Amino acid sequence: MTRSAHRIRWGAVLLAVTLLAGCTRSVAGTGGVERWSSTKVAGLEITTGESGPRPGAGDSRLTAFGGDRGAIDQLALNAIDDVQRYWSEQLPASFGKRFEPVGQLISYDSGGAGVQVCQASTAGLVNAFYCAADDTVAWDRGELLPTLNDSFGPMSVVAVLAHELGHAVQFRLGAASGITAQTSSIVKEQQADCYAGNFFRWVAEGNAPHFQISTGPGLNQILSTLFFIRDSAGTGFDAEGAHGNAFDRVSAFQFGFGDGPVRCARINEAEVRDRITQQASGDQEAVDGDEGNLRVDDRSALTALQTTLRAVFVSNGPRPPSIVVGAPDCPDARRTSPASYCPSSDTIGLDLDDLVRIGTAPQRGNRGGIGDFAAFAEVASRYALSLQRSAGYPLRGLATAQRTACLTGVWAGAIVAGRGAALQLSPGDLDEAVAEMLTTDSVIAADVDGGSVPSGFARVEAFRAGFSATGSTTDAAATCVGRYQ
Repeated sequence: MTRSAHRIRWGAVLLAVTLLAGCTRSVAGTGGVERWSSTKVAGLEITTGESGPRPGAGDSRLTAFGGDRGAIDQLALNAIDDVQRYWSEQLPASFGKRFEPVGQLISYDSGGAGVQVCQASTAGLVNAFYCAADDTVAWDRGELLPTLNDSFGPMSVVAVLAHELGHAVQFRLGAASGITAQTSSIVKEQQADCYAGNFFRWVAEGNAPHFQISTGPGLNQILSTLFFIRDSAGTGFDAEGAHGNAFDRVSAFQFGFGDGPVRCARINEAEVRDRITQQASGDQEAVDGDEGNLRVDDRSALTALQTTLRAVFVSNGPRPPSIVVGAPDCPDARRTSPASYCPSSDTIGLDLDDLVRIGTAPQRGNRGGIGDFAAFAEVASRYALSLQRSAGYPLRGLATAQRTACLTGVWAGAIVAGRGAALQLSPGDLDEAVAEMLTTDSVIAADVDGGSVPSGFARVEAFRAGFSATGSTTDAAATCVGRYQ
């Protein structure tokens, strides 16, 4: 995050009791009005069962040129078989077009002798890709797929290959996909992430012959994979080969999971530029300097945080909640770390040691925490609880947890760089929010006692609903209250 000498100049949110309970609102980027349920994610029941290869399923008969017939190659072939089966059903149903299987599958070892694929050598190429020139899907069985499998499980391999086959879908759709030779990389990649979301919805519904996935921990692994393969914080969305930061990649995947393939084909230059949170290359220097990750225990940084919170979240009472160092005894709420909210005293208590731990950016050779925005957003979520208390809303329950994540997203949307806030988003900040909400003990998406829905997918969706809600900040808050009842 970065500090600014300017204060927020626009209207603050007043979350009044007069907001109509039970109202719904259309959120930009989704398929329309949704009725939220604490037991569902995008209309499917939240499940916690096994994710991965379906027990007893026979292996695909597909083969890959250069393959070693090992377990990783077979995992890849089973994945491609299922993805192509999905598109053989959905391309005719959604677009009236026949889906032809990919012309060639190639497996290679990036650490071995290179082979020529798509007019380039695979030596040292730790990647998976689709080549339209010869209608080929290729993958590195030596490093990339084993790393994904070891880090996030077998479904991460399926996710990467579903994305690559999304590019094959674009090629087969032609003009119907809106993709031309002039289309930017970010649009192509956002569409491919969206098409991968379409496929995983089909898997979650139990239709895939080789794989199964839970909508709780299973989808969390997929979102973690997208976090892992995101663009680095210094990459502009207009850069050659840009795929998107984690927040934008997750958003595209969620659009696909919640809606059909036609929604994905509607992703175009205008839609991406209106929605994308990753800055353009020319905008990086202004917001990505030495202050890209602030020390969260720095007095001036905490003061700037409080300035933005007071500007965005104006409660009905005469005073905002107090923020103190330490965790005072609280008779009516449990402690949550690194920030706790006590309703009876309207006080937010900070554990500075834990706040610094979470706010320290991870670095090579040192795991560190998540980053400054993750830590500040956890404090903001407790501030959002004070707002709800003053407006008469309950502070416990899954609806409260989702409403809190959504309101924290409203605050994040209000401090986008260039709006004059005392504290402003810098590249990578929203990715930190994604990472925090995928942890088991997320505070951003928790009620006053730390309770939250078991689906990281649902938590991120709630945060994004607040961040991307259209209209004034008052309208954005109304979106959160109306949706999460």
